Amino acid sequence: MIDREKLRKAVAATISAGYQLNSEAFEFLNTAYDNDPLELMNSVLDRLQELDDKPFFIDRSFLESIVQKAEHIEQTQTQQHQQQVEQALPQPPIMENEGYFYPYAKDIEAKINILEDSTGKLTSNGTLEEYVQYFQDRFKRTERILRQRIDVKTATSILEALKSPPKTKLKIICMLTEKRESKKQTILQVEDLQGSATVLIPSKAPDEVHKKAATLLPDQVICLALIKTRTNLFLAEDIIFPEVGRKIQQKAQEPVYAVLTSDIHIGSTKFRKESFRRFILWLRGKYGNQQMKDIAGRVKYLLVAGDIVDGIGIYPDQQKELTIKDVRKQYAYAAKYLEKIPDYIEIIISPGNHDTSRKALPQPAITSNYLKILEEKKNIRSVGSPCLISLHGVEILMYHGRSLDDIANTIPGITHEHPEKGMKLLLQGRHLAPVYGGKTMLSPENRDYLVIEKVPDVFHAGHTHVNGQLNYRGVLVVNSGGWQDQTDYMQKLGLMPTPGMVPVVNLQTLELSILSFN
Repeated sequence: MIDREKLRKAVAATISAGYQLNSEAFEFLNTAYDNDPLELMNSVLDRLQELDDKPFFIDRSFLESIVQKAEHIEQTQTQQHQQQVEQALPQPPIMENEGYFYPYAKDIEAKINILEDSTGKLTSNGTLEEYVQYFQDRFKRTERILRQRIDVKTATSILEALKSPPKTKLKIICMLTEKRESKKQTILQVEDLQGSATVLIPSKAPDEVHKKAATLLPDQVICLALIKTRTNLFLAEDIIFPEVGRKIQQKAQEPVYAVLTSDIHIGSTKFRKESFRRFILWLRGKYGNQQMKDIAGRVKYLLVAGDIVDGIGIYPDQQKELTIKDVRKQYAYAAKYLEKIPDYIEIIISPGNHDTSRKALPQPAITSNYLKILEEKKNIRSVGSPCLISLHGVEILMYHGRSLDDIANTIPGITHEHPEKGMKLLLQGRHLAPVYGGKTMLSPENRDYLVIEKVPDVFHAGHTHVNGQLNYRGVLVVNSGGWQDQTDYMQKLGLMPTPGMVPVVNLQTLELSILSFN
C-alpha cells in the first residue's frame, strides 16, 4: 500500500487539472503502483495535454500504458549507458596512411541550428539597477518553469502566505538568500518579488526533505511546501525543484557522430601534444583500429566547450608552466591543429575561463581578432557559453562549466572527481550558475541567459578536466575531460585529470563511446 498523503496529492493534482480518476484507475494507484503516484500523474497529465480529444475520466489502461512506456525508456537508457560509457576502446598502435578510408560523413549535409546564443546581445554596464533587474528576470523565468508542474500551480506569494491563519498548508515560489544549519535543523531565508520570509526545516522532517535541503544553492529559485505557524515563521514540509521532466529524446535520422571535447590548453607545458596529434590523425582516418576508423568516418561534428588555449595570468605562477607566453601566438598554434581537421567536419567552439572572451557569464564568442582561422575556414563556428544548438535535430547545451567549482565548494558529496553529479544538480535547478559572489562571475544582463528554459537532449560541459557521464531523465550528461596533464595548481587542489579520453555521441541513437588517445 502506498503512502496515503502521496496518493492524496496525486488525486488533488488530477482534479485541479480538470480530470477525474475512475474507480479502476484509483485502485491501480492505491494498490498496484509502487512508486510515487504524483510523479506518475504528472507524466499522465503531460501526455493528456498532447491529445486533441481529451477524456474527462482517466482509466487504468491509460495509467498502465504510461508506466510501461516510462519503464521501457528507462531500461533502454540504462542498458545503453552501461554498454557504452563504462568501456573505453583499447589503444591501438599509431597507423598512418594504412588502409582505405572513405568517410560516410563527407556525403552528409550538415544540419546546424543555433537555438540560443547571447553573443551580440550583451549590454550590461554593471550598475546596481541592472543587478536587481537580472535577479528579477531569473526569478520570473524560473517561476514560469515551476508553474508548469501540476503540484506547483496553486503556489501563492510570500505576502499572501504571511496573512494565512496558523496551521494553513500552502506553497510559495521563492529565491533562497541564505541557508543556516544548526542542531540537525535548517533555517532558510527566502524572498520573492514582493516579500521575504523565514522557513524552518525541523530536525523531525523526513530524511528526503533534509537531503534536498543539503543540495540547495544560494540564489536558487525553488518551491516550498509549508505550514504557517502562529508567528511569521513557516515550517517546511517539502522542497520542490524546477527539475526536468522525463524527456523523450530527439535523434538524428542519419548515423552521424558528434565528438565532445574541451580544455585543450594549447600553450601549456602540460598540454598532451602527442595524444592530441593522435586525435587529429584519427579524425583523418589515419589512426586506430578498424572499429575506431569506422567511428571516425561518421564524425560530422566536433564540439569544443572552452579553454582552447591556456591563456595568460589565469592562475598563480602560471607563467612557469607556459611554452607560449603570448595569447595570440597560442591561438595561432591552435589554428594549425584546427586546419588539419577535414573540411567536412563542422567545428563549433565556445569559450572557457582561460580564453580571451570576458570572464563573466554569459561569455560571448571568441572573435576572429584572436582566432583568425574563423575568417578562413567556413567549417569553424565560434559561439558563446552557454549555447544551445541543434545538430540533425538533436539539441545540445554547450557550457564550459565554471560554476562546477562553486557547487563542489558548497554541496556535500559533490567533487570535481564526478563532475556529472554537479551537472545533474544544475539540471534539477534549471540554472547553469545560480551562486552569485563565488568563483563564477556573473554579468547583470537584462535577461538571465543561464536559466535552462529548454531541456536539451545532451548537456555538454568541461572545466573540471575529468570525464564524467550519466543519463538523467532522458538527458545525456557529459563532461568531456580535457587534454592537459596535472598542473602544479591542480595538484594543490587535489585534482587528478583524465586527459586524452574523448566522448563521442552517435546522434542517431545517443549512445556514447569513450575513445582513448593516450
